[in-house]
Amino acid sequence: MHAGFPDFRLGNVLATSFTGTLSERHGNAVERIPTPHRLMDWLAVNGLTVDSCTTAQLELARELRESIHAAATAAAIQDALPASAVQVINDCSAQGRAAAVLTPEGKRLWRLSSASCVEDALSVIAADAISIIAGERDGKLALCASPTCQAAFFDTSQSRTRKWCDMNTCGNRQKKARFHANQRKNSRSAE
Repeated sequence: MHAGFPDFRLGNVLATSFTGTLSERHGNAVERIPTPHRLMDWLAVNGLTVDSCTTAQLELARELRESIHAAATAAAIQDALPASAVQVINDCSAQGRAAAVLTPEGKRLWRLSSASCVEDALSVIAADAISIIAGERDGKLALCASPTCQAAFFDTSQSRTRKWCDMNTCGNRQKKARFHANQRKNSRSAE
């Protein structure tokens, strides 16, 4: 991992975790893949290791990320999917030649056509996005309740009522704000 960059927000769903590489979209945005090497780091953490990445491939990855975010957001609010986002997701899905392989432990891994094929890795992410946006997996798309975040996330909780994309960041921030507001309210009441 390269030091000096913000930590990745890792989730259980590849596509929405990928959209989390740009966080606080409605506040002070945090770009978590600012360089090709940082994209390589994110891909490696998610089992999609590549040996190289160009600036053009980073731009393609960001275009896919924003398209997934736009489509997932539309799906979460039950709006029409943006045609341009659907096109980018479909194009990225069709570009790659990754293959799912089964390990002896019964886990699925992805085999990329070559160690330098970022497009293969992006096709895996696009295919994951297609499966969640199309409703093929058990869960539902939702938007983070944080007004500065509003990230799309895939809620697999039993009740499907999760509010935060990440309890350790957005949820914790909101809990702290409520706590401090209650403290101020209680100190005013005591006066």
